[in-house]
Amino acid sequence: MEPMQPGLVVVVEDDPSIADIERRYLAAAGFGVHVERDGADGLEAVRRLQPVAVVLDVGLPGLDGVEICRRLRAESDWTPVLFVTARDDEVDRVLGLELGGDDYLTKPFSPRELVARVRSVLRRQAGPPAPVREVGRVRLDETRREVRVDDVPVALTATEFDLLAKLMSSPGRVFTREQLLSSVWGQADYAGGRTVDVHVAQVRGKLGDASPIVTRRGVGYTAEDPRG
Repeated sequence: MEPMQPGLVVVVEDDPSIADIERRYLAAAGFGVHVERDGADGLEAVRRLQPVAVVLDVGLPGLDGVEICRRLRAESDWTPVLFVTARDDEVDRVLGLELGGDDYLTKPFSPRELVARVRSVLRRQAGPPAPVREVGRVRLDETRREVRVDDVPVALTATEFDLLAKLMSSPGRVFTREQLLSSVWGQADYAGGRTVDVHVAQVRGKLGDASPIVTRRGVGYTAEDPRG
């Protein structure tokens, strides 16, 4: 049995029955849980309570989940966000991830899977200390969970950081999307390959021309010094 993890999770869900299930299962797993039913109150709760993670429904009254995440990231709040959506289409998923969401679930979902996803996001964020790695102008410190380009810090989400760390762990080695999904997201479903592509694009956008991520068409991604 996996040990309990301390910390508060804010759940923002307007459906009382779903919110109650999420609350009960997360509490049983050892988390403190604070529930809000609308977007404005949810955003205020995250700002006030500073939780370890947020379970965020996309279709909320008032401020929707996408806008809540957008505002948090604009404030440089990188608390892990797990989106829950009833709309099973790629646009909603990709949009959430591009905004800095760390994972998503589509309704209906298993509450046990919800707990597992929250734990996975937190494990990725608080992984064990590791050496400082450098590829080209990018310096990644896993102990500090910090990325710098030319000694200037770059803010990445927990998932973006772990993806970059995995690629930089073996410069020149090509990782397939399946390998990255398994290592970073804790799943091995090729249908999630688009998730990898979206996160790679986000990391590249934040690192600019210093990005060490190289696409190996038809295979996957690797990390190399862009200066050759």
